[in-house]
Amino acid sequence: MSPAELFSLPFMQRALLAALFTGLAAPAVGTYLVQRRLALMGDGIGHVAVTGVAIGLLTGWSPTWTAVVVAVLGAVAIELIRERGHTNGDVALALLFYGGLAGGVLVTGLGNQSAARLQQYLFGSITTISAGDVVVTMVLAAIVIAVCVGLAPQLFAVAQDAEFAMVAGLRVRSYNLLVAVLAAVSVTVAMRTVGLLLVSALMVVPVATSQQLSRSFRTTIGAAMLLGALASVGGLVVAAFASYRAQVAPGPTIVLLSLLGFAVTWPVAAWLRHRSRLQTPYVDEPLGHEVSDDHEVHDHDHGPECGHVAVPHDDHVDYVHDGHRHAAHDEHYDEH
Repeated sequence: MSPAELFSLPFMQRALLAALFTGLAAPAVGTYLVQRRLALMGDGIGHVAVTGVAIGLLTGWSPTWTAVVVAVLGAVAIELIRERGHTNGDVALALLFYGGLAGGVLVTGLGNQSAARLQQYLFGSITTISAGDVVVTMVLAAIVIAVCVGLAPQLFAVAQDAEFAMVAGLRVRSYNLLVAVLAAVSVTVAMRTVGLLLVSALMVVPVATSQQLSRSFRTTIGAAMLLGALASVGGLVVAAFASYRAQVAPGPTIVLLSLLGFAVTWPVAAWLRHRSRLQTPYVDEPLGHEVSDDHEVHDHDHGPECGHVAVPHDDHVDYVHDGHRHAAHDEHYDEH
């Protein structure tokens, strides 16, 4: 089957739409979770949503909507426990991990549902998504993106420094609860794409990759959304073509493609940081210079073609050599 024939299939078109919106929404809210050092919160909410899916299978209601309700309640609970209780954030997450997964398996058994049915939600089953589920996914993802981008100044201020945000007049508790609810909605949006057990990766890994190369918050959230969309759509396409030779699931492929992006970006970012440090080794120091006895005798003539990094300095040029700045003055070299 050619690529044109594959992409003309209705189930593939539905899957591509769901992957695109999921890849945009999950990193958007994941950026704030990473800023607040709650990267595993999405994982905890995903475990709670298992109970919601099981309730949907037991009652015959839509598992998507029951998962949304239960995940939102779980996210609000963990935020209140973390804020008001004497329990640390990681302990509250652990309570959600154990309780949510155990409750989901128990309720699934009560409904005489097979584990294979629940597995569609645990590890994703995007190629079986219905037209109605695609519409729900697109609407919920659009709401998450609109809130995350539209309230970016307030949400960033609260995530970066809660005490300063409170002094500035922001309602810190309300914004924290809003981020928790957005995270819960994002988890349920992504559960058909990558699965409830892998959803946290799509919320965190694109953000971590973006932070390697960007220095501003706006660039970070924009690049994270772009990387998330590329990984989701790319992973789906790779899994579709690989399935001609083997049984390849789209959810794990999307996550592994995101991790590959991080692995490729990390050495590039490390090289860029190293180069930046060489160009500005004394950023906060005054621009004066002094003669160094170690460099009075210099066996290397610096110039435009010498191969070392050139840094303009007042009326002359310094050359970065062995971690030092060298500049020719009269018959000797000074170290700046």
